[in-house]
Amino acid sequence: MANDASTVSDARPPAVSNDLLADPFTPPADSTLWRTNFLLGAATASYQIEGAVNEDGRLPSIWDTFSATPGKVLAGDTGAVACDHYHRWEADVDLLTSLGLEGYRLSVAWPRVTDAAGKPNRKGLDFYKRLLARLKEKGIQTFVTLYHWDLPQHLEDRGGWLNRDTAYRFADYADLISRELAGMVDAWATLNEPWCSAYLGYGNGHHAPGLADGRFATQAMHHLLLAHGLAIPVLRANDPASQKGIVANIGRGTADSDSAADRRAAHLFEVQHNAWILDPLLKGEYPQDLFELWPGTEPLVLDGDMQTIAAPLDFLGINYYFRTNVASDGARGFRDVPLEGVERTQMGWEVYPDGLRDLLIGFNRTYANLPPIYITENGMASDDKVVDGRVDDTQRISFLKRHFSAVDQAIKAGVDIRGYFLWSLMDNFEWAFGYERRFGIVHIDYSTQKRTVKRSAECVAKFLKERQARI
Repeated sequence: MANDASTVSDARPPAVSNDLLADPFTPPADSTLWRTNFLLGAATASYQIEGAVNEDGRLPSIWDTFSATPGKVLAGDTGAVACDHYHRWEADVDLLTSLGLEGYRLSVAWPRVTDAAGKPNRKGLDFYKRLLARLKEKGIQTFVTLYHWDLPQHLEDRGGWLNRDTAYRFADYADLISRELAGMVDAWATLNEPWCSAYLGYGNGHHAPGLADGRFATQAMHHLLLAHGLAIPVLRANDPASQKGIVANIGRGTADSDSAADRRAAHLFEVQHNAWILDPLLKGEYPQDLFELWPGTEPLVLDGDMQTIAAPLDFLGINYYFRTNVASDGARGFRDVPLEGVERTQMGWEVYPDGLRDLLIGFNRTYANLPPIYITENGMASDDKVVDGRVDDTQRISFLKRHFSAVDQAIKAGVDIRGYFLWSLMDNFEWAFGYERRFGIVHIDYSTQKRTVKRSAECVAKFLKERQARI
């Protein structure tokens, strides 16, 4: 999941138009999403759904430690049980298949598959082998993320991502997993949202491990990106038939006025949210504006690091959720200026599909070597409830249709976008917000673990069935 740092609003979703109720989801006939080679899937992450944190040799992660610390997670929730996917994975794959989804993005829990010495934990590896084998048997394309934030606690005890050695331990982990799972994975992503890992984990303390220092954030980011760069050639050697990439969360920044100072503030917002990650990956350098915004936070960079980080990618995963409206802070930075009267989700995030389109088109102009793109996460949280056996998540249906349109517009403007993954397949542990915020297209009753397909999932399934019928 993307940036949880925004202030949560109690704003209610807007009334739904009659047009939406009449045609709730299906893209228009000329939409590029009707192409059968455009992959449509759903995404999850290990700590958010698996549970079973103390079973079969799994070691503690930084999120086990963080969520067990009073005051860190809403309502004291933890991922100890989550969606119990570790025990219910077969039924969850059947559910995924029943919806007609063509791809599944999941992550491997690093603490589940290795011991403290980095040696393989066979029981943990076997879980992922069984899961991936079943997905392939069902004809579902597999996108596997190696790191979705659940760093083994024993590595954090040695400095975590502030310790350069963690990057080398990640490369060892990537080597082990890609050898064990070779041939079962269609696409590997090294990291999910390094912005969140670095900034929320080490810059403002909102996420595990809960440290808050600007210098920590930039150094953690450098080691995360170095880990990515070290892993790419390992993945290429061990599993040559698969795609290799990384997943970045992007944010649209807009200026509160047309003044030069506010336009500069919006630029700096996007520098720290987007270019901080994409420039090293695609240009081999950090944006200098970043250190004008955060002076004195330059990371320690050794010879050859930037060349390693800029290893060629087969794809770039993009996660998008909302925009942030900003104004100059009167100094060198920016401050958030929340807009009034706009549609927001349960997270308090503004619904702004144009931001996704604008950013994708802008990246295509900025980076000459922009690889093919998958939208690896897009979705929204709402306060969904089961009523008479159904979940009528009308705002989510509208949200998805409008973001599908934004993707279609970006494709028509020349951006090479190959697929889209809904966040998320099921309601789950939403990091510092625990279980209150529901992002799934499948509802989870956490007291019984009952799965209930939401109306949004029914709409997606209907569209996929109609698309398949056109072949």
